[in-house]
Amino acid sequence: MRKLLTSLVLLVTLFSLPVYSQPQQSSHKKQVYFSPHGGSTQAIVDALNGARKSVLVQAYSFTSYPIADALIGAHRRGVKVKVILDKSQINVKGGKIDLLANDNIPVSIDTTHAIAHSKVMIIDGQTVITGSFNFTNAAEDRNAENLLIIKNKTLASKYRTNWNKHSKHSEPYSFNIMEENKTETKPAASFSWLT
Repeated sequence: MRKLLTSLVLLVTLFSLPVYSQPQQSSHKKQVYFSPHGGSTQAIVDALNGARKSVLVQAYSFTSYPIADALIGAHRRGVKVKVILDKSQINVKGGKIDLLANDNIPVSIDTTHAIAHSKVMIIDGQTVITGSFNFTNAAEDRNAENLLIIKNKTLASKYRTNWNKHSKHSEPYSFNIMEENKTETKPAASFSWLT
């Protein structure tokens, strides 16, 4: 009888525990996603679509068109968008640096560090998006990655302070568009580390 009662208590306990699936969300306004195919890109796009005032981005790799499109959409709605990218993004195949710059989104290149490896977004001074998830198609479709979305003003303030620190030593990026045929040329940036 004691074994039966113990087994019954164990079963009731197991079935009453919360079941976690992607995304995991609690009342503390935290979400976590895992890839591949965990919905990280869509979660980022949704967060960007909800931005009202500002979006600060730090990225190592940036080839995701849906994320770039959501940043451009936010910029066109009047949200102040600023981006810092690793220097590897200047000539990377499939990179979205020119797409952002062409829409007059301020893009800077962090040339100080061997690798500017952050993957961060700070939205409206209260939401932080971070994790191992690069803003790429490979991160969503092929890689084992994680993404956290945390709504916390104190944490966002710390990330903004760090973003500002990196912004101060980053160099503005620009490129030229040929007026005759409206095709993009190679980036015309004057980075001291290139010369």
